[in-house]
Amino acid sequence: MGHGMHVVNGSTAYTTSDDFCRIFSAEMDGLYLLALLLTGDAGKAEQCFVAGIGNCVEGNAVFREWARSWARRSIVVQAIQAIAPAKGAQAVSIPAPPELDPALQVVFRLDVFERFVYVMSVLEGFSHQDCAILLGVSRPSVVSARARAIGRLASQSTMMQTEEIQTAYASVSH
Repeated sequence: MGHGMHVVNGSTAYTTSDDFCRIFSAEMDGLYLLALLLTGDAGKAEQCFVAGIGNCVEGNAVFREWARSWARRSIVVQAIQAIAPAKGAQAVSIPAPPELDPALQVVFRLDVFERFVYVMSVLEGFSHQDCAILLGVSRPSVVSARARAIGRLASQSTMMQTEEIQTAYASVSH
């Protein structure tokens, strides 16, 4: 029995490297989309995806029930490390990949920090506190950035389009 493993009915209760490989393979499109929406760059998104796989398969002791959310969290952490969204203002608008669903292209109009907070809190469902911890900022900063992001998206589109963002994201990522 491996280090720190708990055996239940002949199998471990923890995720194995093979389990993570299956998750990354089965959910490749959704995990890559998450990385792309966060980083805003195809090359950096690929790097975050690959680093996320590496992080997960290196032997993290994660319960099997948590493996999928851990893989998604790993992508978020890699993107935060690659972009450092809380380190200062960056360009407001970056070009969205033309092949991306038009409902999701509007997310690229957000400031980098707002985009991270929007994707993490609205699309991924992280709490304000979890966003604050991962981003290394205060909870009020997250709340404020989320409100600005939602306001900016609402002013650029209709509420129906805002719902379409969530639907388009969920159709690929979950």
